[in-house]
Amino acid sequence: MPSRGNTARHPALSSRMTTVGIIGAGHIGSTLAEGLIARGHDVVIANSRGPETLADLVEKLGDRARAATAAEAADAADWAIVTVPLKGLDTVPVEGLAGKIVLDTCNYYWERDGRIAALDEKRTTTSQMVQEHLPASRVVKAFNHIMSTDILVDGTPAGTEDRRALATAGDDEEAVRFVTALYDEFGYDTVSAGPLAESWRVERDQPAYVVRQNADELRANLAAAVR
Repeated sequence: MPSRGNTARHPALSSRMTTVGIIGAGHIGSTLAEGLIARGHDVVIANSRGPETLADLVEKLGDRARAATAAEAADAADWAIVTVPLKGLDTVPVEGLAGKIVLDTCNYYWERDGRIAALDEKRTTTSQMVQEHLPASRVVKAFNHIMSTDILVDGTPAGTEDRRALATAGDDEEAVRFVTALYDEFGYDTVSAGPLAESWRVERDQPAYVVRQNADELRANLAAAVR
């Protein structure tokens, strides 16, 4: 049964700033880069077209951001965000992300990604696919069911009435605690959907997907999900 996550601040966020490798510079990646820099983190961001194509974005983000190849972003990262179309998952570096917490924001859009039989047949989840591709990383679901335009504007201080909540899912308890702390940094409560195998509850076309909900509503939506 989905339950609310621990709201304790993770040491990596509360005691020191970090370098975040962001692999994918679309709407979610760019928005999270902006939010992380505003909170004092450094960002190394990559896309599929090469660092030179990110000059305008890096200029907008400022001195704490630099563009790099995906391999360079992975190597530089204390922790990372993978936010790419699933059809591009094979291009995500493996070795540089080994041992690191990796936030997976990916969603399955068959119109963009092509048909993926294992997902169509409900034999896996997008996060399990990312974990399979990154076997030595600690993959955790995050920021996949909120519109990018809402991420930096809907957050409110802890304890705010009707505070918006976001879901996570993960097999690694430390990674789940990390996301819980990060969500709080961005102004959101956390509800855990459970292990990666349950992350389908917050995927596309489920009740919790891209709707504003508080923690109680999110728990109810996760429980109401039908696969």
